[in-house]
Amino acid sequence: MTLPERLSAGAIAAAVSSGENSAVTVMESTLARLADYDAVQPQAWISRAAADDLLARARAIDARVAAGEHLPLAGVPYAAKDNIDVAGMQTTAACPAFAYMPEASATVIAKLEAAGAICVGKTNLDQFATGLVGTRSPYGVPRNASNLAYVSGGSSSGSAVAVAAGLVAFALGTDTAGSGRVPAAFNHLVGLKPTKGRWSTHGLVPACRSIDCITVFTGALADARLVDSVLAGFDAADPFSRPLADVPITAKRIGVPRPDQRLFFGDLQSEELYDRALGVLAKQGELVEIDIAPLLEAAQLLYGGPWVAERTAAVEALLRSDPDAIDPVVRSILEPGLGMTAVETWNGVYRLAELARHAEALWKDVDALAFPTTGTTYRVAELAAAPVALNSNLGRYTNFVNLLDMAAVAVPAGARTNGTGFGITLIGPANSDLALIAMAESYLAAADLPPIPPLDTGDHMDTVKLAVVGAHLEGMPLHWQLTSRNAKFVGAFTTAPTYRLYAMADSVPPKPALVHSADGGEIALEVYELGMAEFGSFVAEVPPPLAIGTVTLSDGTSVKGFVAEPRALDGAEDITHLGGWRAYIGGL
Repeated sequence: MTLPERLSAGAIAAAVSSGENSAVTVMESTLARLADYDAVQPQAWISRAAADDLLARARAIDARVAAGEHLPLAGVPYAAKDNIDVAGMQTTAACPAFAYMPEASATVIAKLEAAGAICVGKTNLDQFATGLVGTRSPYGVPRNASNLAYVSGGSSSGSAVAVAAGLVAFALGTDTAGSGRVPAAFNHLVGLKPTKGRWSTHGLVPACRSIDCITVFTGALADARLVDSVLAGFDAADPFSRPLADVPITAKRIGVPRPDQRLFFGDLQSEELYDRALGVLAKQGELVEIDIAPLLEAAQLLYGGPWVAERTAAVEALLRSDPDAIDPVVRSILEPGLGMTAVETWNGVYRLAELARHAEALWKDVDALAFPTTGTTYRVAELAAAPVALNSNLGRYTNFVNLLDMAAVAVPAGARTNGTGFGITLIGPANSDLALIAMAESYLAAADLPPIPPLDTGDHMDTVKLAVVGAHLEGMPLHWQLTSRNAKFVGAFTTAPTYRLYAMADSVPPKPALVHSADGGEIALEVYELGMAEFGSFVAEVPPPLAIGTVTLSDGTSVKGFVAEPRALDGAEDITHLGGWRAYIGGL
């Protein structure tokens, strides 16, 4: 399936303002797109405005234009994450028990509509904006706009899908830990996370009120710049709002993680795409390898420090009165905040202040940072199997940004073979927003990225058989990587007597290496059947020195299976005589 062409806010506004098009015609087209995509994944939305109301608002925009009013977003359809108040529509934060009807729109909504934009609906999200995955909502799971087997990213899941699917020209999200950047990366979008206080958060259901930012998803940087021009500015109604400022940066020195600190969680394609992006950036400035340990420590404070209690404070009444109304994973994150002490809070504040000094010192050595937005992506089924651990992996390069008062813009940097997007994020000091957009424009102009892949619905019938010999066996720590892909157990077998099995040194979790050898023995294994797409994604995650090759079974048939490079044997223990990995693990 090919999705419709993505909408351009600037182009729509220009055409409506000039009379070349009308807001009514734009809205009629939008309604048709919405109806078509509802057959694919209606769960991107929590609520939508009625068609008659949208057309009436479009007619009002046309009348304002005809009266000579300048509207920078004339007739532009947009969506708002459902933790942002829109007058006349419920705010749910993806929790029905929390839902309320706001008395007025959030400041950002009022500004957008004054500029001529039309909100078509409220989008789905990880409940209470707690998650980077998009799977924690009673309203369904929005899936990646390029491959429905994969997560859309969160917590601004529905907002990203609505833009990526060509339903609206832009969508508002929010960002506390990366929620305005991770979904942008996965769905081939731009995600602008402004400096804290640059855009008002008045009318936002808080996650961590002191560090929350409202963000925007667009298909192009020009649209992100346009939305910023409408929304940036001081708001006395927001106690965290700041006077507007712009800090220029030259972007001649670009900070990147040291190679030993670049973690891609076995995703070799992401690693390759990041290296390719760095190759482009190296032609535009000097790449400076930096120690990101202080940034990573700050990131850990977000969910391992007192900022958990700040999340708890936002929904304390519901958490105490009706905890079962909250998603179980979200509840498990929020509940520890009830027990945090003031002493723990202040110790966390003090440590963050120390880490902030480290971060400030970075700007003496570099002008901006260029990090992977995420190190990998995951299937919806994988997140169901390991919801907290995998979510944490996605926040490695994002969680520190708001805590350390930085601005960021996420931009596309290519696609994996499964169609999902990989992105990089350009990060700068507070108030460097416009300079980061300019830096991102230079990067994208030079990157020469391929077209966005068409939608993969996951309806593949071809399968492949895969032999596993160690950590992926049933009951072993990585078996979930098979079950999350709906792998079908074929049976337990042994190899031909031409293999040796080794316990690799310093492998976490412990893993074996299977090596072909004429003087080997029969090694016990299990065979599973996976769809071709699932097999391909599995292979992409196999970390060296392991690899997937061809393994011969004792009956002479061949299947795909784990093999190892020679370096896997450095310091390894030969355990061939035990006949299999289970016997070895049982003896530890």
